[in-house]
Amino acid sequence: MSNDRSFFNPTRIVMIALFGALTGLLHIAKFPLSFAFPGFLEFDFSDIPLFIGTFALGPLSGCLIVVVKILIKLVCLGTANMFVGELANLLIGWAFVIPAGLLYRRFRTLKGAVLSLVAGSVCSVVAAIFANRFLLIPFYVEIMFGGSFQPLLGMMKPLFPAITEANFYSFYLWVSVLPFNVLRCLIASLLCFFVYKHVSRLINRLSEKLSPQGAQDGAAKKRTAIAFSALALFIALLVLFALLRYFVFES
Repeated sequence: MSNDRSFFNPTRIVMIALFGALTGLLHIAKFPLSFAFPGFLEFDFSDIPLFIGTFALGPLSGCLIVVVKILIKLVCLGTANMFVGELANLLIGWAFVIPAGLLYRRFRTLKGAVLSLVAGSVCSVVAAIFANRFLLIPFYVEIMFGGSFQPLLGMMKPLFPAITEANFYSFYLWVSVLPFNVLRCLIASLLCFFVYKHVSRLINRLSEKLSPQGAQDGAAKKRTAIAFSALALFIALLVLFALLRYFVFES
């Protein structure tokens, strides 16, 4: 599917919308793993359809799926941190999608799939560490907590009694963020590895129905235009509702 020369074809557009919606809904259904990580590090399974969608559709489609995921989250839950958390999620998602998608498009073999998953996961974990160190924690400390580490220390004390402001980043980045994101990528990568081929076959069948061989150019262009317009409208509505929620309902 990702080898299709025409990016804007009906199958790809439909699958971006479907994978994006599924990824967004799974992202909303997040939950803490308080027995091992601070409660504000919430786990979800949204990376599974994101990884599969990236392999099936390519890196650019994967980037769009991440955007749809974040917009759905903003519409349903809003933002608690002036979009800083959403920016971090965008960077972390793209950090997987771009290297993994590019590698798998170049090496469409079993070894290529493993290499793509490993490379994408490593980049995503590194991006998560940098996003927490230079975006999320500084924002919460300075903007949300008035320059005080005490609220964060209070949330982490049950797991790490020895934590202090001086050693906060040592505990948080290397004992919380690193293993949390390794676990996140590992689960998603394993499930993607085992189910991707089955999903790929379904996408190929859908492609045969939406873009049958021998179809006239006019009919094919019409289907593409309809699918593209529907995706554009879908994204525009998500942006509109996200802005309305932030500026009207949460103001």
